[in-house]
Amino acid sequence: MICSECKVNQATVHVTKIINGKKTEMHLCEECAKKYTGFSPGFSIQNIMSGFLTDYSKSDISSIQCRQCGMTYDEFKQNGKFGCSECYKAFGKKINPVIRNIHGHDRHIGKLPSRAGKALINQRAIQTMKSKLKEAIDSEAYEKAAELRDQIRKMESDLEEGEK
Repeated sequence: MICSECKVNQATVHVTKIINGKKTEMHLCEECAKKYTGFSPGFSIQNIMSGFLTDYSKSDISSIQCRQCGMTYDEFKQNGKFGCSECYKAFGKKINPVIRNIHGHDRHIGKLPSRAGKALINQRAIQTMKSKLKEAIDSEAYEKAAELRDQIRKMESDLEEGEK
């Protein structure tokens, strides 16, 4: 496949961007990939994260600093690693949308064995339903909200019975 930028070299890097639901694919040679993304093939996950964060850093957040370790947002963007656990809170406003886009959540959920984690799986399902209930109420879809409320109540009572 030929590079979609220079149209001369062989494409070895494939970039997919999804912005506002619109998917764009680019097939780039090593030289164009370095120009386009700012890093060369053989990059690390930290470079990828800092590349994502660059798109989200248009506002003046570079002066924000972690209270515990002193790391600035600019330093975080450069190396793609946090200095400490408090950095998540300090830079949360900027990194949460990125993390949510990549993982689907802005908190660690992890995996559970189906037999051993039934109660936790049910609790997560209830939390999801509660957020859907809030959305239904906000959009004034009261019939849908009533259905969700009833489902939540049933799930909560089933969960309580299972614990006894």
